Parts: sequence; structure tokens; C-alpha cells
Amino acid sequence: MQALFHYSFHVSDLDVARRFYTTQLNCKEGRSAPTWVDFDFFGHQLSMHLGQAQATSLTGKVGDIWVPMPHFGLILKLEDWRVLAHHLQSLGMAFIVQPQCRFQRQAGEQWSMFFCDPFGNPIEIKGFEDLGKIY
Repeated sequence: MQALFHYSFHVSDLDVARRFYTTQLNCKEGRSAPTWVDFDFFGHQLSMHLGQAQATSLTGKVGDIWVPMPHFGLILKLEDWRVLAHHLQSLGMAFIVQPQCRFQRQAGEQWSMFFCDPFGNPIEIKGFEDLGKIY
């Protein structure tokens, strides 16, 4: 079964969301209305609606790092992850967790970075050498 992921959440300003998701993350804008906008988030659908962003806190402990919960994100092939990490670093992204390798030389070795959109919604981007080893 092939499926696409859809996630809908609040933002307080659709124009700010448009600038961030198209400029910082290179997402393509889709349909919109006065109170919401859709984006193609690496082949998946993000729907942003006007409202108050969900509260988050650093309560997820993974290895020795505390990560923001809840959060969303995606998994890329490592070469694509590196391109995106470099792009975000060149733009001066304020990372919650700097791009880094986690679980090195262990099962589940991955590269990861955490940052927030302008509304405080945490995003994690993971990179795997072998997408067959995600689980």
C-alpha cells in the first residue's frame, strides 16, 4: 500500500508561513483559502490553519539529547539530508539540535537536526545512509 502523509497544524500568520516554508525548506505552495494554506512538504501534505500554535517542551529524551515534543519531520537519504543541512546553515537557521550524527556505528545510525518554524512548531529532519534501516 502506497500512502502520503498529511499533517495539519496552526500558524498565526499565513504570509510568514509562506515565506518560511517556500524559502527555508523549498516547499511548493498548493491550495489555499483566507484561513489556511497547503504545502508540498517533500511529497507530503502540510496544511497550516490560522490559530495558536501547539505548546511544546523539551521532554523527549533520545539517547543523551532532549528533543521538543511534539514534533514532526521527515526522513531523507543521507546525501539529500546533507544538502538541506548545508542550505539551512547557510541561511543562519537557529537549530534546537545542530545537524549531527546520532547512534554512530549502532543500529539506527542517523543524522538529525531540529529547528522550529516561525511559530514554534518543532521540525526534525533525519538522514539515513540506508532507508531500509529506519526501523
